[in-house]
Amino acid sequence: MTTLLSCSLDEPDRYNFYVLPVESYTMPSTFKVGASHKIELKYQRPTVCYNYGGVYYVYGTGADSFTRTIGINANTKVGEVCTEELPPLSDASFNFVPQETGNYKFKFYKGKGPDPDDATKEIDIFEEVAVVVTQ
Repeated sequence: MTTLLSCSLDEPDRYNFYVLPVESYTMPSTFKVGASHKIELKYQRPTVCYNYGGVYYVYGTGADSFTRTIGINANTKVGEVCTEELPPLSDASFNFVPQETGNYKFKFYKGKGPDPDDATKEIDIFEEVAVVVTQ
């Protein structure tokens, strides 16, 4: 019996991970409980080296349980050489299926900006959209 084993000394690829801003979005003006509603997003990759990693979607908790925070997950391979040329806008989407009636708030990530309370710091900027979910 012959057994062959192989072992690679190559280091595995390493990645940096990011949340990119949502440039624009399209969503229904009304929502119904239990129905699937498509929300379409447009986003800008800083270079072609940024790979789409899915929609960043975080549920609020406690008093904010009707809040949804939205952005775009992306990654780049460490050490990859890239041109600085800006690629065209990219598309993404997700389906929102509300389980309860009520006032929901979508917070779309818009990037970083100056902190109004401390000009030496940056804060995350969001665009908030309120929607009502009915039966």
